[in-house]
Amino acid sequence: MNQPAATLDTPILDITLDQFRDTMLARGYDEVVERHWDGGTVLDTHTHPFEANALVVQGEMFLTLGGTAERRLVAGDRFQVQPGTPHSERYGDAGATYWVARKN
Repeated sequence: MNQPAATLDTPILDITLDQFRDTMLARGYDEVVERHWDGGTVLDTHTHPFEANALVVQGEMFLTLGGTAERRLVAGDRFQVQPGTPHSERYGDAGATYWVARKN
């Protein structure tokens, strides 16, 4: 099968969404969703009632967990947020897309 040529905007990942979903469901997560955030979006400090385990697949985001230093994440980076953990997010100029497994 022919693959489109990669560009600077194309993440180079060795896993597909289906493979990520299968892996995370096998690890006990309840659901896997793809989230996209527009450039410049800011999510002030908030919490979730579920555990989140995510893989950034495109773009750039910045995550602050429980008052720790802000962490820059790009395609190929992973992050995990435990239930009830205060965190904030902001997204780079081009936005970001990540796949997230949730354990409710």
